[in-house]
Amino acid sequence: MRTTDLSELAAFDAVARHRSFRKAAEERGVTASAISHAVSNLEARVGIRLLNRTTRSVSLTDAGAMLLAQLSPAFGDIGLALDALNQYRDTPFGKVRINAPNSIAPFVLGPVIGKLIERNANLQLEIVATDRLVDIVEEGFDAGIRLGESLREGMTAVRIKPRMSLVVVGSPGYFARHPVPRTPADLKSHVCIQNMYPSTARYPWFFSREGEDVEFEPTGPLALHDHELMIEAALADVALAYVWEDRARPYVKAGRLIRCLDEWIVPEDWLYLYYPARTGMSAGLRAVIEALRVS
Repeated sequence: MRTTDLSELAAFDAVARHRSFRKAAEERGVTASAISHAVSNLEARVGIRLLNRTTRSVSLTDAGAMLLAQLSPAFGDIGLALDALNQYRDTPFGKVRINAPNSIAPFVLGPVIGKLIERNANLQLEIVATDRLVDIVEEGFDAGIRLGESLREGMTAVRIKPRMSLVVVGSPGYFARHPVPRTPADLKSHVCIQNMYPSTARYPWFFSREGEDVEFEPTGPLALHDHELMIEAALADVALAYVWEDRARPYVKAGRLIRCLDEWIVPEDWLYLYYPARTGMSAGLRAVIEALRVS
């Protein structure tokens, strides 16, 4: 097979997985026009349309879907073969793309980024932080970071640190007008921010003590998905917020926020770094895991 043939197939594979010429170009490190040209050449050479294109979307034809199903395992095997070469290197080499929730990325990855780069001069670390649930295979990531409850089948998961906890906080100004809640039931008489995912689906505040589990669903006027915005709203004296403890800590330490209901708060599920079970592990990804792994 000619090198140009393999390049065209790789371009098609990227477009088919992302359903986007732009995202495929970003993954491949080339221009969108180069990707489009490669796919057009491939279609002309095989004499079959593989992709349906409109100004707004890209979809697979039946022939394209069949080709993708055959190519994905093949490219996976190629990736494994290249990863196997890492055993002959003294230090990790190449790019590692990690996806992590924006709300926790600074506390999980922030403390290790500097050491990873300092110790591994040939490692390129690319981190995309978003609270949107991402298909790491489809979007070209080597690994992702999520709570255990968010993991899907077919993934290898490694428990990492730190273990995150959520806390309820309010400002001194807010508590000057409202009594400090002593139990989750007391929250019904408070203004509480609704926590939501980027999809706008809400999730409750969860509490537990001595075997009693309580879920509280706020009905306040604010619904936010960004924990920093929640803290800003709490600082504005308008509502209580249910946020990551690490986000709130500097404000609590400075006296700008007050914690409450601590005896009802339990640690969240462990965080996991996960990657497709079939793809194995590159030396670069192994270095990231070792920096984050719970000992």
